[in-house]
Amino acid sequence: MHHKALPTTTMWHTIITTRILGFWLYLMSDCVLFAALFATYAVLSTSYAGGPSGHELFNLNTVLLETLCLLTSSFTYGLSLLAVKKNNTQRMIGWLMLTFMLGTVFISMEINEFYRLIIEGNGPQRSAFLSAFFSLVATHGFHVVIGLLWIIIMIGQILKKGLTSNTKIRLVLLGFYWHLLDVIWVFIFTLVYLLGTL
Repeated sequence: MHHKALPTTTMWHTIITTRILGFWLYLMSDCVLFAALFATYAVLSTSYAGGPSGHELFNLNTVLLETLCLLTSSFTYGLSLLAVKKNNTQRMIGWLMLTFMLGTVFISMEINEFYRLIIEGNGPQRSAFLSAFFSLVATHGFHVVIGLLWIIIMIGQILKKGLTSNTKIRLVLLGFYWHLLDVIWVFIFTLVYLLGTL
């Protein structure tokens, strides 16, 4: 009877390196996507077609609260990774759940903003400016939703299997993804909302 050989330390290192490299390539492709969306927004940011500008539409106080939620979620995710290093599963899950809650609040506020704009007649079809705005912000929001689903999946896997080598790697990759979304949001906040309200 033959037993399946267990991966050696060198093999594990190769597997981990390959996964991280592959995921970094994916993140770089995401950066290219957002760079294109930012460039489109920059070109169309003054194409109001007689409609309202960002100064008339954006509520900076609400966006500041959204930003606080997302940036805080990045901090809580970092705390979950610290708990992983200490093999404290209970604390790690607690921080992941808090991260999920903050991300959910962020998305809820974003959906509410979109709903308000659309019912006021300021949907993406209103002008090229609004079309570029919705495309950029909604794409980021979609990525946040994917991240939230990923967090739920990771919590489920950890509750079922514990902190295995595979789940630890996935948590690190999710951390890369989540922090990138924070960085992109800082650019959106600055270039779209902050400059748009001036």
